[in-house]
Amino acid sequence: MSATPSQANRIEIMHGVNLDQLGRRDPDHYGTLTLAELERRIADDAAALDLRTRFYSSNHEGDFVEHLHGLDGLADAIVLNPGAWTHYAWAIRDALELTGLPAMEVHLSDIDAREEWRRLSVIRDVCVGHVAGRGPDGYRDALVRLREELTP
Repeated sequence: MSATPSQANRIEIMHGVNLDQLGRRDPDHYGTLTLAELERRIADDAAALDLRTRFYSSNHEGDFVEHLHGLDGLADAIVLNPGAWTHYAWAIRDALELTGLPAMEVHLSDIDAREEWRRLSVIRDVCVGHVAGRGPDGYRDALVRLREELTP
């Protein structure tokens, strides 16, 4: 039996624009899981790593930014998939940097092998790492990396 996660193991999982449409979007790029199914899988993976998760999803960039602003004292690290905002939302990049928290960028599809415009990430330089093209397994990879980051 695993120990109860300490307060230093709080991971905020943030999903951005159009990720609430998983299960309806192109399965060749995004798979067939719904967002609810994906979040259950992430929560199970996190629990196995002694991490505690909290989930947030929005299709509104300003709300996403405000949520990042409000994480002080509530999270120890962030896993985020901003969706298409990844490629142009400098406000999200700045808000992520303001948190001062270690963050992992995750994408279900391999954005570096898709359309040219998807290859730019404006958040990558303020993240401790990124995972793309591994489907739901990419979230587990991100959690493992953050677990390492949070372990003294």
